[in-house]
Amino acid sequence: MPQSRKIIIDTDPGQDDAVAILLALGSAELDIVGISAVAGNVPLNLTEKNARKICELAGRPDIKVYAGAVRPLARELVTAEEVHGKSGLNGPQLPDPTMKLQDQYAVDFIVETLMNEPSGSITLCALGPLTNVALALIREPRIAPRIKEIVLMGGGFFEGGNVTPTAEFNIYVDPHAADVVFKAGIPIVMMPLDVTHKALTTATRTQAFRKLGTRVGTATAEMLEFFERFDEEKYGTDGGPLHDPCVIAYLLKPELFKGRNCNVTVEASSELTMGMTVIDWWGVTKRPQNAMVMRDIDHDAFFALLLERLGRL
Repeated sequence: MPQSRKIIIDTDPGQDDAVAILLALGSAELDIVGISAVAGNVPLNLTEKNARKICELAGRPDIKVYAGAVRPLARELVTAEEVHGKSGLNGPQLPDPTMKLQDQYAVDFIVETLMNEPSGSITLCALGPLTNVALALIREPRIAPRIKEIVLMGGGFFEGGNVTPTAEFNIYVDPHAADVVFKAGIPIVMMPLDVTHKALTTATRTQAFRKLGTRVGTATAEMLEFFERFDEEKYGTDGGPLHDPCVIAYLLKPELFKGRNCNVTVEASSELTMGMTVIDWWGVTKRPQNAMVMRDIDHDAFFALLLERLGRL
């Protein structure tokens, strides 16, 4: 069996983050070195707790979870309880975790891991605002060339934004952090709304998780049923977009996605377009390409992968 790929998951769970973590936990090809929590969908005291709840749901209390940034670099924290519920994981009744939160600060964990592991061996999977990642890069710039790649969910271009007309939530919450990350010269794969809005949790797909007949399957169905109601009302679709699992699915089956290398610049000064990811899709500027921006997904194969891997837990 080929060697598993080492990843750090940086996350702000969030039901879709939870499904992404479950997908990683159900995939032997991935070795989760640790999970770093960041404030985003809900405040940090809930995101770190939710990360531990999900590990315990999957029967993996051995995974190390670290708490990171409590707020963005330069702005007040914006959260999304209207989407995710007060806990961030509304839907299933998940018990409070008994596994311990690690004492080390998540940013220090990221820096230490990248400096100690062989260069090019760690992939960062960023599922939330990029505050922890930016703080790590600011604290120790030498980690940048040591990162294999950053695969992130964030931004949008042809789809516009989901919290403002131009900004997607993860980038909008901490645009200054996103600016640091996109300028760091690290290989980036970006899953914007343009691709995640094509991965819809239809009623049939949600029921398929319930039919697994497992704790994970039932909890996933309950999470999705709660999570999708907001987007169904907003977009008039059958189901809501399942954003964050696209990051993990890409590591497992990159052939599910299509995109192109572009320059991506983050707007961090104009309040009108704060957090906009300006994607030079047509190559009309001379700015260097800094991200593989995905635009299409084989959504049937994506959900088949999710069902198969969550079925292993």
